[in-house]
Amino acid sequence: MNPSLLAAVAQLAPTVDGARNREQIAALTADAARSGARLVVFPEESMLLAGEVEGRLGEVVDAEWPLFLAQLSLLAVEHELWIIAGGYEPTGSDRPYNTLVVVNPRGEVVESYRKLHLYDAFTYRESDYVTGGTELPPVVLIEGVAVGLVNCYDIRFPELSRDLVARGADVLSVSAAWVAGARKEAHWETLVKARAIENTCWVLASSSTSPECIGNSLVIDPMGVERAGLGPVASGVALVEISLDRTAEVRETLPALANRRLTTSVAVSTPTAAVPAL
Repeated sequence: MNPSLLAAVAQLAPTVDGARNREQIAALTADAARSGARLVVFPEESMLLAGEVEGRLGEVVDAEWPLFLAQLSLLAVEHELWIIAGGYEPTGSDRPYNTLVVVNPRGEVVESYRKLHLYDAFTYRESDYVTGGTELPPVVLIEGVAVGLVNCYDIRFPELSRDLVARGADVLSVSAAWVAGARKEAHWETLVKARAIENTCWVLASSSTSPECIGNSLVIDPMGVERAGLGPVASGVALVEISLDRTAEVRETLPALANRRLTTSVAVSTPTAAVPAL
Protein backbone atom coordinates (compact mmCIF):
# COMPACT_ATOMS: atom_id res chain seq x y z
CA MET A 1 0.00 0.00 0.00
CA ASN A 2 1.24 3.47 -0.90
CA PRO A 3 1.42 6.32 1.65
CA SER A 4 -1.50 8.65 2.26
CA LEU A 5 -1.68 12.05 3.89
CA LEU A 6 -4.68 13.81 5.46
CA ALA A 7 -4.25 17.37 4.20
CA ALA A 8 -6.22 20.59 4.61
CA VAL A 9 -6.48 23.72 2.51
CA ALA A 10 -7.21 26.80 4.61
CA GLN A 11 -8.93 29.94 3.39
CA LEU A 12 -8.76 33.34 5.07
CA ALA A 13 -8.79 37.06 4.36
CA PRO A 14 -5.42 38.57 5.34
CA THR A 15 -5.26 42.25 6.24
CA VAL A 16 -2.50 44.80 6.89
CA ASP A 17 -2.73 43.83 10.59
CA GLY A 18 -0.13 41.10 11.08
CA ALA A 19 -1.36 40.21 14.57
CA ARG A 20 -4.91 39.73 13.27
CA ASN A 21 -3.61 37.54 10.46
CA ARG A 22 -1.70 35.38 12.93
CA GLU A 23 -4.88 34.96 14.99
CA GLN A 24 -6.71 33.72 11.90
CA ILE A 25 -3.89 31.32 11.04
CA ALA A 26 -3.89 29.96 14.59
CA ALA A 27 -7.65 29.37 14.59
CA LEU A 28 -7.66 27.62 11.21
CA THR A 29 -4.67 25.46 12.13
CA ALA A 30 -6.48 24.36 15.30
CA ASP A 31 -9.59 23.53 13.23
CA ALA A 32 -7.54 21.44 10.80
CA ALA A 33 -5.71 19.67 13.62
CA ARG A 34 -8.96 18.75 15.37
CA SER A 35 -10.01 16.97 12.19
CA GLY A 36 -6.76 15.01 12.13
CA ALA A 37 -4.89 16.91 9.40
CA ARG A 38 -1.17 16.24 9.10
CA LEU A 39 -0.62 19.12 6.67
CA VAL A 40 -2.38 22.47 6.32
CA VAL A 41 -1.81 24.76 3.33
CA PHE A 42 -2.43 28.50 3.65
CA PRO A 43 -2.74 31.14 0.91
CA GLU A 44 -0.20 33.52 -0.50
CA GLU A 45 0.05 36.71 1.60
CA SER A 46 -1.17 34.97 4.77
CA MET A 47 1.32 37.05 6.72
CA LEU A 48 0.32 40.45 5.37
CA LEU A 49 -1.69 42.17 2.65
CA ALA A 50 1.37 43.98 1.33
CA GLY A 51 -0.28 45.98 -1.40
CA GLU A 52 -2.35 47.87 1.18
CA VAL A 53 0.47 48.76 3.58
CA GLU A 54 0.89 52.47 4.26
CA GLY A 55 4.41 53.78 4.63
CA ARG A 56 7.60 51.83 3.91
CA LEU A 57 6.83 48.20 3.14
CA GLY A 58 10.39 47.12 3.96
CA GLU A 59 10.09 48.34 7.54
CA VAL A 60 6.78 46.56 8.06
CA VAL A 61 8.12 43.33 6.56
CA ASP A 62 11.27 43.50 8.70
CA ALA A 63 9.06 43.57 11.79
CA GLU A 64 6.41 41.06 10.71
CA TRP A 65 8.47 38.30 9.04
CA PRO A 66 10.13 36.96 12.25
CA LEU A 67 6.80 37.09 14.10
CA PHE A 68 5.13 35.18 11.26
CA LEU A 69 7.80 32.45 11.25
CA ALA A 70 7.71 32.17 15.04
CA GLN A 71 3.93 31.76 15.00
CA LEU A 72 4.06 29.04 12.33
CA SER A 73 6.74 27.23 14.31
CA LEU A 74 4.73 27.33 17.53
CA LEU A 75 1.56 26.14 15.79
CA ALA A 76 3.35 23.28 14.03
CA VAL A 77 4.77 22.04 17.33
CA GLU A 78 1.55 22.56 19.29
CA HIS A 79 -0.58 20.66 16.79
CA GLU A 80 2.11 18.23 15.60
CA LEU A 81 1.57 18.91 11.90
CA TRP A 82 3.16 20.43 8.81
CA ILE A 83 2.33 23.96 7.62
CA ILE A 84 2.83 25.62 4.24
CA ALA A 85 2.11 29.36 4.20
CA GLY A 86 2.97 32.51 2.28
CA GLY A 87 4.53 35.70 3.60
CA TYR A 88 6.93 38.49 2.72
CA GLU A 89 10.64 37.93 3.37
CA PRO A 90 12.96 40.90 3.92
CA THR A 91 15.50 41.79 1.26
CA GLY A 92 16.98 44.91 2.87
CA SER A 93 14.87 47.05 0.55
CA ASP A 94 11.23 48.08 0.15
CA ARG A 95 10.71 45.22 -2.34
CA PRO A 96 10.60 41.99 -0.29
CA TYR A 97 10.41 38.46 -1.62
CA ASN A 98 6.98 36.83 -1.83
CA THR A 99 7.96 33.61 -0.05
CA LEU A 100 6.34 30.28 0.78
CA VAL A 101 7.72 28.38 3.78
CA VAL A 102 7.34 24.77 4.85
CA VAL A 103 7.41 24.12 8.61
CA ASN A 104 7.65 20.62 10.06
CA PRO A 105 6.09 19.34 13.32
CA ARG A 106 9.31 20.15 15.17
CA GLY A 107 8.82 23.79 14.27
CA GLU A 108 11.68 23.90 11.77
CA VAL A 109 11.48 25.79 8.48
CA VAL A 110 12.68 22.96 6.26
CA GLU A 111 12.15 24.63 2.87
CA SER A 112 11.24 27.97 1.37
CA TYR A 113 10.43 29.25 -2.10
CA ARG A 114 10.69 32.82 -3.37
CA LYS A 115 8.03 33.40 -6.00
CA LEU A 116 9.44 33.31 -9.53
CA HIS A 117 6.53 34.58 -11.61
CA LEU A 118 5.43 37.97 -10.33
CA TYR A 119 1.90 38.97 -11.23
CA ASP A 120 2.44 41.65 -13.86
CA ALA A 121 -0.79 41.08 -15.75
CA PHE A 122 -4.39 42.33 -16.02
CA THR A 123 -3.10 45.88 -15.29
CA TYR A 124 -1.55 44.72 -11.96
CA ARG A 125 2.19 45.19 -11.25
CA GLU A 126 3.44 42.97 -8.43
CA SER A 127 7.03 43.67 -9.47
CA ASP A 128 6.55 47.30 -8.42
CA TYR A 129 6.78 46.21 -4.77
CA VAL A 130 8.13 42.62 -4.79
CA THR A 131 11.53 41.16 -5.72
CA GLY A 132 11.33 38.02 -7.83
CA GLY A 133 13.03 34.80 -6.82
CA THR A 134 15.90 33.22 -8.73
CA GLU A 135 15.58 29.50 -7.91
CA LEU A 136 13.14 26.77 -8.88
CA PRO A 137 10.65 25.71 -6.18
CA PRO A 138 11.53 22.70 -4.02
CA VAL A 139 9.91 19.30 -3.61
CA VAL A 140 9.43 18.43 0.08
CA LEU A 141 8.85 14.93 1.46
CA ILE A 142 5.98 15.11 3.96
CA GLU A 143 5.25 11.79 5.68
CA GLY A 144 6.07 9.79 2.57
CA VAL A 145 4.26 12.12 0.15
CA ALA A 146 6.34 14.43 -2.08
CA VAL A 147 4.92 17.96 -2.25
CA GLY A 148 6.00 20.63 -4.75
CA LEU A 149 5.46 24.33 -4.10
CA VAL A 150 3.59 26.66 -6.47
CA ASN A 151 2.82 30.33 -5.77
CA CYS A 152 -0.31 31.82 -7.39
CA TYR A 153 0.63 33.21 -10.86
CA ASP A 154 3.05 30.26 -11.23
CA ILE A 155 0.01 28.09 -12.01
CA ARG A 156 -0.22 29.76 -15.44
CA PHE A 157 3.21 28.35 -16.36
CA PRO A 158 2.76 24.59 -16.88
CA GLU A 159 6.48 23.95 -17.26
CA LEU A 160 7.02 24.84 -13.59
CA SER A 161 4.47 22.27 -12.41
CA ARG A 162 5.74 19.65 -14.84
CA ASP A 163 9.29 20.18 -13.57
CA LEU A 164 8.12 19.61 -9.99
CA VAL A 165 6.41 16.37 -11.00
CA ALA A 166 9.45 15.30 -13.01
CA ARG A 167 11.45 15.77 -9.80
CA GLY A 168 9.08 13.45 -7.98
CA ALA A 169 6.20 15.58 -6.68
CA ASP A 170 3.03 13.60 -5.92
CA VAL A 171 1.17 16.78 -4.93
CA LEU A 172 1.27 20.38 -6.09
CA SER A 173 0.66 22.73 -3.17
CA VAL A 174 -0.65 26.02 -4.56
CA SER A 175 -0.85 29.11 -2.34
CA ALA A 176 -2.66 31.98 -4.04
CA ALA A 177 -4.30 35.37 -3.72
CA TRP A 178 -6.28 34.99 -6.95
CA VAL A 179 -7.60 38.39 -7.98
CA ALA A 180 -11.23 38.59 -9.10
CA GLY A 181 -12.23 39.84 -12.53
CA ALA A 182 -13.84 38.86 -15.80
CA ARG A 183 -13.27 35.14 -16.44
CA LYS A 184 -10.71 35.01 -13.60
CA GLU A 185 -12.64 32.45 -11.49
CA ALA A 186 -13.00 30.23 -14.55
CA HIS A 187 -9.27 30.58 -15.21
CA TRP A 188 -8.48 29.52 -11.62
CA GLU A 189 -10.62 26.39 -11.74
CA THR A 190 -9.44 25.46 -15.23
CA LEU A 191 -5.75 25.94 -14.47
CA VAL A 192 -5.84 24.06 -11.15
CA LYS A 193 -7.64 21.14 -12.78
CA ALA A 194 -5.39 21.21 -15.83
CA ARG A 195 -2.24 20.97 -13.70
CA ALA A 196 -3.76 17.92 -11.95
CA ILE A 197 -4.90 16.22 -15.17
CA GLU A 198 -1.80 16.77 -17.29
CA ASN A 199 0.50 15.62 -14.47
CA THR A 200 -1.83 12.94 -13.03
CA CYS A 201 -1.14 14.34 -9.57
CA TRP A 202 -3.04 15.83 -6.64
CA VAL A 203 -3.40 19.60 -6.33
CA LEU A 204 -4.00 21.36 -3.01
CA ALA A 205 -4.97 24.91 -3.94
CA SER A 206 -5.48 27.47 -1.16
CA SER A 207 -6.69 30.95 -2.16
CA SER A 208 -7.18 34.14 -0.17
CA THR A 209 -10.52 35.87 0.39
CA SER A 210 -8.94 39.27 1.01
CA PRO A 211 -10.61 42.18 -0.81
CA GLU A 212 -10.62 41.66 -4.59
CA CYS A 213 -9.70 37.94 -4.27
CA ILE A 214 -12.02 35.02 -5.06
CA GLY A 215 -11.33 32.37 -2.43
CA ASN A 216 -12.58 29.14 -4.01
CA SER A 217 -9.86 26.93 -2.55
CA LEU A 218 -9.87 23.49 -4.17
CA VAL A 219 -8.49 19.98 -3.83
CA ILE A 220 -8.26 18.11 -7.14
CA ASP A 221 -7.32 14.45 -7.58
CA PRO A 222 -5.07 13.04 -10.34
CA MET A 223 -8.04 12.43 -12.67
CA GLY A 224 -9.17 16.05 -12.33
CA VAL A 225 -12.01 15.28 -9.91
CA GLU A 226 -12.79 17.98 -7.37
CA ARG A 227 -12.53 16.28 -3.97
CA ALA A 228 -13.16 19.38 -1.84
CA GLY A 229 -13.80 23.08 -2.21
CA LEU A 230 -14.59 26.12 -0.10
CA GLY A 231 -16.24 28.47 -2.58
CA PRO A 232 -16.32 32.16 -1.59
CA VAL A 233 -16.61 31.67 2.21
CA ALA A 234 -14.46 34.16 4.13
CA SER A 235 -12.73 31.60 6.32
CA GLY A 236 -12.59 27.82 6.59
CA VAL A 237 -10.73 24.58 6.01
CA ALA A 238 -11.38 21.64 3.71
CA LEU A 239 -9.79 18.25 4.32
CA VAL A 240 -8.98 15.41 1.94
CA GLU A 241 -6.97 12.23 2.22
CA ILE A 242 -4.20 12.42 -0.36
CA SER A 243 -3.98 8.80 -1.49
CA LEU A 244 -1.00 7.68 -3.54
CA ASP A 245 -2.95 4.48 -4.25
CA ARG A 246 -5.37 6.73 -6.15
CA THR A 247 -2.42 8.27 -7.99
CA ALA A 248 -1.10 4.84 -8.96
CA GLU A 249 -4.57 3.77 -10.12
CA VAL A 250 -4.95 6.85 -12.34
CA ARG A 251 -1.46 6.52 -13.79
CA GLU A 252 -2.13 2.91 -14.70
CA THR A 253 -5.33 3.92 -16.52
CA LEU A 254 -3.88 7.12 -17.96
CA PRO A 255 -0.09 6.66 -18.33
CA ALA A 256 0.45 10.12 -19.83
CA LEU A 257 3.73 10.69 -17.99
CA ALA A 258 5.08 7.32 -19.13
CA ASN A 259 3.88 7.99 -22.69
CA ARG A 260 5.81 11.26 -23.06
CA ARG A 261 8.01 11.54 -26.16
CA LEU A 262 9.50 14.95 -25.35
CA THR A 263 12.45 15.55 -23.06
CA THR A 264 12.60 19.02 -21.57
CA SER A 265 14.67 20.89 -19.01
CA VAL A 266 13.72 23.94 -16.99
CA ALA A 267 15.97 26.80 -15.92
CA VAL A 268 15.29 30.20 -14.41
CA SER A 269 15.66 33.06 -16.88
CA THR A 270 16.02 36.80 -16.41
CA PRO A 271 12.55 38.39 -16.30
CA THR A 272 11.50 40.39 -19.33
CA ALA A 273 9.81 43.78 -19.16
CA ALA A 274 6.03 43.73 -19.07
CA VAL A 275 4.31 44.48 -22.39
CA PRO A 276 2.03 47.54 -22.15
CA ALA A 277 -1.66 46.79 -22.54
CA LEU A 278 -3.14 47.92 -25.85
